[in-house]
Amino acid sequence: MGYNRGLKYGTVFTVLIVLVAIYYRNSENVLQKRLQALVHGLEKLESKHVITSRAKVAIGYGVCTDVYINAKELLNYSESIGQPQHFDEINTELELLKSFAYYFRHGAAAERYMANGTLFDELVAKARSFSSSYSTIGGNAAIMALRFAREGCDVTLAAKLTRSLHQMMPQVINIVGGEVKRDDIHLVIEYKHGDVWGPYSSARANRYIIHNDANNPKVNSLEAFEELLSTQEPDLLIISGLQMMDNYPFPNGERQELLLKIRKQMVDRPKSTKIHFEMASFAEDKLLFELCDSIIPFADSLGMNEQEIANLHNAMYYGNISLVANSTPRIATVLDQMRTLFKLIRMRSKTVENSRELTRIHVHTLAYQAIFTVKGSKWKNTMAAAAKASLTAHRHVCATSHVDVRKATLILDDSFSTSIVQGTRIALDMDKPVSCWDELLKIANENIPIEACVAPVLVCTEAAQTAGGGDNISSAGLVLQI
Repeated sequence: MGYNRGLKYGTVFTVLIVLVAIYYRNSENVLQKRLQALVHGLEKLESKHVITSRAKVAIGYGVCTDVYINAKELLNYSESIGQPQHFDEINTELELLKSFAYYFRHGAAAERYMANGTLFDELVAKARSFSSSYSTIGGNAAIMALRFAREGCDVTLAAKLTRSLHQMMPQVINIVGGEVKRDDIHLVIEYKHGDVWGPYSSARANRYIIHNDANNPKVNSLEAFEELLSTQEPDLLIISGLQMMDNYPFPNGERQELLLKIRKQMVDRPKSTKIHFEMASFAEDKLLFELCDSIIPFADSLGMNEQEIANLHNAMYYGNISLVANSTPRIATVLDQMRTLFKLIRMRSKTVENSRELTRIHVHTLAYQAIFTVKGSKWKNTMAAAAKASLTAHRHVCATSHVDVRKATLILDDSFSTSIVQGTRIALDMDKPVSCWDELLKIANENIPIEACVAPVLVCTEAAQTAGGGDNISSAGLVLQI
């Protein structure tokens, strides 16, 4: 009797396991079908606008060799490290470990100058000793140049580099700036979502970069770039890589002089040339304020991630900087930051001689893309650009040309609000995944009509690379809008 009862219970338990397995398999199939519909919707938008002419794109400044290594291989945690701490520049190994912990626990990207050249060289040699490490062409400007060339644009890059690194660059990219004996190196310390380092766990996949650059901070290719621009005008001029100036030991007044030369370069361009400034990780408040005065008012377009928009927002609105921010901010929060920045920059530009009117902002985050463009401006195809940026985010991080939904997840909710204060609720439609709407931004006595678009990102669950993601995403978005 007991045996039969046990057999019945065993049978019931087995049936329950089978039913649960069927339920989860069906749920997984439903999810994958939803994700596949989203991919199809994004790809349909991306392919809707075919590039028929080779746009001329000129990009400054800089190039380097990126050396990639996993954080857990290069950096050893011990309790003697103590509390995480921010440093403007890194001088010792203990400062590196404290600084890494500071950003790792938030899953925030960071890029810092290491003044100690001997320690930097030792770390690079140690990283290269691991079989898992690898090297690629790096630097914001160079990565953007590679993406624009891949998309069929006619590209000029302003950078100084060695002959060997020059030979690694595609011949279709015109490089101006001359040669150097030694390339700048960036040590890219990567980590994945959920990685554990001591008592800390990463909230998302990201990277911590250190450098000991000698060429890029000084913008050594500026004169050669200016000479080229004096003879031919691009459709799009991109200014990037200026974070290399962050905490670099310039002689008094030299950095301001360089920024004024870059500003003049922007001012001298005709209105037919669109100008985009690509933000980055800045820790020195003085430099960020200088950029707010010398560079940002002369750009038509800005590109940045969720950390960088929080930093710029705080700098312009509160007068201080934000070293780390929420790595997965709500859409409503970012849209409100974009509106505030749009208004502040446009208002400030009215008082700056030879400034341009900001007409585009693109914010790329882990979970979504958000683009504002002024209606009737020279920027076009905003919806398609958001879709292409979204797909590029997944393709780059997963290092693939094909989106595999089995290696993707959606961390966006089924709906989102357009503002924290009196926002409209918009539902996510898998078949029409990019949500766009019109609104008016009131600036002084003027109403500026803008088109806002938000696209969900299929987050790569098997990250192969994170560095260079923002540069690829920004470039992909710009390609369809030039």
